[in-house]
Amino acid sequence: MESVLHTERLEMVPITMTIVEAMLGGRREVAEKEIGARLPDAWPGRALVERAFCADLEAIRADPEFRLWGDRVMIRRDDRRVVGSVVFHGGPDSEGVVEVGYGVEQDLQRQGYATEGTRAAVEWALTQPRVTAVRACTPSWHLASRRVLERCGMYLAGSHDHDMLGELLEYERRAATATMVDGFPGLRAAR
Repeated sequence: MESVLHTERLEMVPITMTIVEAMLGGRREVAEKEIGARLPDAWPGRALVERAFCADLEAIRADPEFRLWGDRVMIRRDDRRVVGSVVFHGGPDSEGVVEVGYGVEQDLQRQGYATEGTRAAVEWALTQPRVTAVRACTPSWHLASRRVLERCGMYLAGSHDHDMLGELLEYERRAATATMVDGFPGLRAAR
């Protein structure tokens, strides 16, 4: 079982199959009990859950350990309110790459929660076995999202066109490896 992550203002609880089932089933009380916090008024909602998870429910049920790998709900610690989530689009691929996405409730945006939660999730992911890099995509016109990714230590690694969104910028942060740097063993150097 994945651990709860803690930041200055957030507690980040792993998303379980029980939470997904409760959200999709409209069982708010079950989801809140499992998460340990109050959900936003718009939750649960099928559209919200489908946006948050790139796989359909059957794919999640078939392999929840892989499909829900690293996914977490962000809870504001001072009032135990869910402010958003950080999700990976499955566990590491054959090259050790994971893709991260995030979302914060509209009335709580521009308060640093996306950066704080995403940074914690990215840093956690980069310490996991087999993970070599974390990637994220965002539309070139989405300046707030670009700032979040940059504040998480990700750098612009490329771009590609999307039929509906236009140019998508590809951000990446690679795992560090212990290597010999300037003659000193054990220092961390980016791959």
